[in-house]
Amino acid sequence: MEPGICYIKEEYLVPENRKPTISAESAEQDNKRKSAEQNDNEVGKAQKYQKTSKKERKRGQNKNRPVFKQDSALSLCHSLMNGPDLEKCPHPNCRYVHDLTAYLASKPEDLAEKCPVFDALGYCARGVTCRFAKAHLDADGRNIKSSDYDENKARTSVNGITSELQVRLRKREYDFTLCKELVNKADKLRDERKKKLDNGADKPEDESNTTDTKDAAEETAVLKIHIATDKPLGAVVDDADTAGRDAARKPPVDFTEKLILSPLTTVGNLPFRRICKEFGADITCGEMACAVPIVKGLTQEWALTKRHISEDVFGVQICGNNPNIIAQAAQLLQETTSIDYIDLNIGCPIELIYQHGGGSALMRRTNILETIVRSCSTLSSQIPFTVKMRTGVYADKSVAHELLPLVEEWGAAAVTLHGRSREQRYTKSANWQYIEECAAKAKHMPVIGNGDILNFEDYNEKRKMAPHVSSVMIGRGALIKPWIFKEIKEQKPWNPNSSERFELLRKYVNYGLEHWGSDTKGVENTRRFLLEWQSFLYRYIPYELLAQPPQQINQRPQKFRCRDEMETLMSSPNSADWVRLSEMLLGPVPVGFEFVPKHKANAY
Repeated sequence: MEPGICYIKEEYLVPENRKPTISAESAEQDNKRKSAEQNDNEVGKAQKYQKTSKKERKRGQNKNRPVFKQDSALSLCHSLMNGPDLEKCPHPNCRYVHDLTAYLASKPEDLAEKCPVFDALGYCARGVTCRFAKAHLDADGRNIKSSDYDENKARTSVNGITSELQVRLRKREYDFTLCKELVNKADKLRDERKKKLDNGADKPEDESNTTDTKDAAEETAVLKIHIATDKPLGAVVDDADTAGRDAARKPPVDFTEKLILSPLTTVGNLPFRRICKEFGADITCGEMACAVPIVKGLTQEWALTKRHISEDVFGVQICGNNPNIIAQAAQLLQETTSIDYIDLNIGCPIELIYQHGGGSALMRRTNILETIVRSCSTLSSQIPFTVKMRTGVYADKSVAHELLPLVEEWGAAAVTLHGRSREQRYTKSANWQYIEECAAKAKHMPVIGNGDILNFEDYNEKRKMAPHVSSVMIGRGALIKPWIFKEIKEQKPWNPNSSERFELLRKYVNYGLEHWGSDTKGVENTRRFLLEWQSFLYRYIPYELLAQPPQQINQRPQKFRCRDEMETLMSSPNSADWVRLSEMLLGPVPVGFEFVPKHKANAY
């Protein structure tokens, strides 16, 4: 048995096409031709590789992907969304369509007789533009509401940015005095700590380290009290303050013995998180949001903070390279959104983020990292500030074991450790022995392990391997089989057939239409995110086909055939087959539609 191969039962194997044998003379001529071609292209190849800098060799994403864009001249004005003659457009220079009859004449046929949004909520806000509009239009073409629709009922999703807040941010009228003060005080604490280390350099190593650890932890706790009570640094701390400090140390979110869904860029959207919650995920986290667009009030970035009501414990992950901007983003999120914790990403391997000093680059910029963690962790005792990191930047130089105790001293409520370096990306197995080594160094802070869990057997093995790990975070395993949370909790495999898996796709599509809208733009957004998810889903191999279950996340399967056509479509690595699946649920794709997945998911 070769490592890295997922073996399939013999009856499902597809015979490999073997090349026909050729004569020695033909082989010699073929070798000469190839040699000549190689010599002709040698100079050109050398020049190509010499000119290609390290910065240009991007990995992890497919660049220049086609994106669907709807012509605004074909969009109906919002004043006509609910039907004719209901309200007049207040904008004299409005660029959208105002001829409702002409719009309806050119509108494509409905995709189905029932509207998933109307059935779920009792009202479809897209009105006549909905691709299922006939389900909720009366005889006069006006948008209706169901008899049991309650306008005062709580919305199914919260967060995002309001127009009022957006205006305040763009005019720079939002008060960030608190976080600026915290950053300044964190800088002072950092400088004082470094000064003590320099003065105590001649002390015995163990005594110096112990003293520094206690001092740093005490300074962080005192800073929390001074901010909370509005006392200047140096003021006397009484017993009441000490009680407040002890209360502040207790994180309101329990990160022990939980199954946590990893923050997943692009694919970890709200509809996908709803699916994972239904399968048993305990804690969810939004997609990584950049701090600068959050502070600038950009709608697209604030959309990543939206939370469904089913997400009982929900966090937002942010990234950046500037302590002031990150602290401002953290203050904004705490004061204007409904979230349970904020996570700082210092493990992101994306080149663009790394080159600007964010993501995994912060593991090397410890002075900046200390200021960020100290300031953000003192913003509020009610919303924990956590950190997600990798083993280090380079594969042969792990630094997480040195950084993790420091992050605890600086005030982080929890740390998630992904058992790979930035350099390794996803091409090597996660090092859970190293995760355990790091977790054992934490004194009171929960450490969450992350990497290479695709089934309950993997979970049990990793938990046994790393007993000091408080909880487990699952990323790609949930993308490939979102029912992994169900398997872990029930301690047995769940083997959905092709019909059950297709109904799961249908449920995701319905959630997507509810979230992104059921008009043409919403349908195509839902299609795009469905296809992005399918670029991971196809890697699931039905349990009954495995020769040696369970399936491992970094094993490439032998070439196999499935038991029915639907199962074949779902297991196909060809994106054209994924598009066919989307057309079964969302109708034909637009003319000229192309799909290239954002992430290179073939990281076996």
